[in-house]
Amino acid sequence: MENQMIEWKQNWDDEHLKCLSAFANTKGGILEIGKDDKGNIVDLLDIKKLLEDLSNKIRQQLGVVVDIELKEEKSKSFIRININEYKHAISYRGKYYYRSGSTTQELSGTTLTEFLYKKQGETWDSHIMPHAWVEDLSVEAIKLFRNKALSSKRLKAEDLYMNDYQLLENLLLNHKGALNRAAVLLFHPNPNKFVFGTHVKVARISKDIDYHDNIYGPIITLPDKVLDLIYAKYFKAKITYEGVNRIETFPVPYFAFKEALINAIIHKQYIYNNPIQIRIYDDCVEIDNEGKLPEDWTVDDLKGKHKSIPYNPLIANTFFWSGMIEAWGRGVERINEALRAEGRVDIDYRYNNRDVVAVFDTSVKLNFTENFTDNLKLSDMEKSVFQLINQNNYITTNEISAELGVTRQTISTAIKKLKECKIIKREGSDRAGYWIILI
Repeated sequence: MENQMIEWKQNWDDEHLKCLSAFANTKGGILEIGKDDKGNIVDLLDIKKLLEDLSNKIRQQLGVVVDIELKEEKSKSFIRININEYKHAISYRGKYYYRSGSTTQELSGTTLTEFLYKKQGETWDSHIMPHAWVEDLSVEAIKLFRNKALSSKRLKAEDLYMNDYQLLENLLLNHKGALNRAAVLLFHPNPNKFVFGTHVKVARISKDIDYHDNIYGPIITLPDKVLDLIYAKYFKAKITYEGVNRIETFPVPYFAFKEALINAIIHKQYIYNNPIQIRIYDDCVEIDNEGKLPEDWTVDDLKGKHKSIPYNPLIANTFFWSGMIEAWGRGVERINEALRAEGRVDIDYRYNNRDVVAVFDTSVKLNFTENFTDNLKLSDMEKSVFQLINQNNYITTNEISAELGVTRQTISTAIKKLKECKIIKREGSDRAGYWIILI
């Protein structure tokens, strides 16, 4: 059966060189001449002359050397051409082909650009940008990176307090004064001047667009700008009180939204020149990003545990050193942890081979009942502690102690049991962290 690695042809035609080009550009493969679509051997005309011509024809047209064999099955002969994958791109008459399943496809547009970068050992964001210099970069944006990297303890002071040339070179963004796309997008005050679509659009939508904003600037600064705008202007917090403490609950937990936003910024295919679009509805929030899943991935792979395979590795690397992201593909897992901590449903994703849309459902709030805690075989004290944490995931041990009128040691013992049962866990410090509900 024909597949990604095998193709059958009844007779030779020079158009079959497209298939060999595709094999060379993908994972290699076998082209067999003298077989029909079902793999049955047919009578191949002038087989000896064809054997003599094929090697020279392939070498002249494609510039590659292949293994050509005369094979025999059931007293019938056919030709097998075996070609390996090549590290450099192989073209046929100036065009490039790629193997997808059992079909040969011509590469064009952005797909061709990405393919050529990959074959050259480059990524889109590593390409050198002409007419972009270190002196043109935003002093404030570079300072923001230094402060975040130092605060996160990803880098030490001695790693940061050097001139901008050396810092950018250490981040693989500057080579002998030449800046790559990652450097320009991350730190130039107007990256849209070089690559359009580096900004973020935000819109509040009911039946129509109620109001909207565009946020511009170096992409290293976009997370803070976008988050400040959305949580001040677009999200309405539900206000509740625990004693005298005012509690604000937003449609999407801050940490979860921040993580999804940064993921979109890092993985966006800026080659398409369209901004990230954030659409805020009454019942959901969407972050629409023109991105591409890794080869052979589905949305289920994205939702589950997965490797970190950033589309823009240099941009991702800089965000990592700033302390704004982790490096182990835990973004979606961390988002869901933050959502579950407030009793919300997991993030959802839609994908159509070009757009990755992260969807927060703001209409659903999970409820935990007495029957639920009964099934866990908890003591009355452990149930009470669990219910308080479920109502306010930022509540501290001292606040629980005061609320229930028992000692801090009693609360600590109950919390220890809840942790051992893998019902809750603590994220962050005792004073500044929050609780995550695991079930």
